[in-house]
Amino acid sequence: MQFAIGLLMILVLACSVGSLITQKQPYAVYADQYGERLAGAIMALQLDDMFHSWWFVVLSAFLCLNLLLCNLIRLPSILNMMKKEADPVSSVGKTGSVELSGIKDPDGFFKAMGFGNVKSGESEVNEEKRSWKYSVKNRIGLWGAWVCHLGVLLLILGFGLGQATKEEFTVYGLPGDSQPVGETGVILTIDSFDIGLREDDTVEQYTAGITVRRPSDGAEESAEISVNNPASIFGMKFYQNSTGWAADIHIKKNGEALQDEVIYAGEYVAVSDMPNLVIYLNAFYPDYVLKEGKGPMSASSTVKNPAYLYSVYYQGQMLGMNALMESEELTIDEYTVTFDNPRNFTLIQVKRDRFTFLALIGGLVVLAGLIFAFYTQEAKIWALKEADGTWTVHGMSRKGGVLFAEQFREAAEKFK
Repeated sequence: MQFAIGLLMILVLACSVGSLITQKQPYAVYADQYGERLAGAIMALQLDDMFHSWWFVVLSAFLCLNLLLCNLIRLPSILNMMKKEADPVSSVGKTGSVELSGIKDPDGFFKAMGFGNVKSGESEVNEEKRSWKYSVKNRIGLWGAWVCHLGVLLLILGFGLGQATKEEFTVYGLPGDSQPVGETGVILTIDSFDIGLREDDTVEQYTAGITVRRPSDGAEESAEISVNNPASIFGMKFYQNSTGWAADIHIKKNGEALQDEVIYAGEYVAVSDMPNLVIYLNAFYPDYVLKEGKGPMSASSTVKNPAYLYSVYYQGQMLGMNALMESEELTIDEYTVTFDNPRNFTLIQVKRDRFTFLALIGGLVVLAGLIFAFYTQEAKIWALKEADGTWTVHGMSRKGGVLFAEQFREAAEKFK
């Protein structure tokens, strides 16, 4: 137990550190935030991806081994205890934790205490032949801690194996777009996307309608997903993750249409006949205002005064950056660029964890163990017949002995 508690303390400390340090960031981010020396330590100790680090995996493996061995070591003693409690002879010759004499109706007493399957017999007790009655209930309560440990082991294994083997994909686009989901062999089509707003213009919910198709067998399922309401399709979970802005970009050369594409904020488009010339859409402002000291921003989320913050690059070098209103043109030598038709796109996160079921089983096993431990407390009652025809009853409960003794005495008074 001491070893397990030590491991748990180290793991809790590690999880606390992992929650404070942003995970999976490049060295430059940590150097900027913590300084180069501390950033180097973070990378060396794998604190940037702590939950996949070798030392965290080793600690978790030792904890699992510890739990497994604890259960294996305790298994024979629990089985022996179960066998012993089922044997009346091992108890009837002893004195219980609570004892009362003068009971005239032992069968009624057993029933009042909630004990069934009463066994009867005769044994030699203190060198005297005595008649006895015996019953035990909730023997399964003996398994409470053991089952809890087993459930925790399954939970850790389910989470650990899931984290080690899980697959995550990101798909984003506009309604009508179809894209493959990584190497899973399925195609995701975005059927619809809606942003629900409150009266104060704040977002209440993001909702997307999707259709997932598996070309290998022609299977197809449709679902509606929203924040905190994912859909499970073909063994994968589809989450409505976030949203952003997209627009149409039109490029003309010498006044003639050259290129029409969809561009997403945070992405770029290369001019088709001059790939070294790139237009980058930094951000979109639906209700553009320019505030002194704060720079460009949006007064609301409604498209009222749209503006496009762009950058132009040639051969990797920035030529300029500015905000372009929807009615304005950007001129670069013989090329002109315009933006229009702004609309929201959806970003959908797809996860596949093949060991979720194991974590679910572990959680159910832990719950069962807690019920066994706290709500099915093992207890036993036995009665010995006295020379005057009355019975002396004994009782014992491994947990909740005070309450059991109180119930025992109250029930016994009714059958004297």
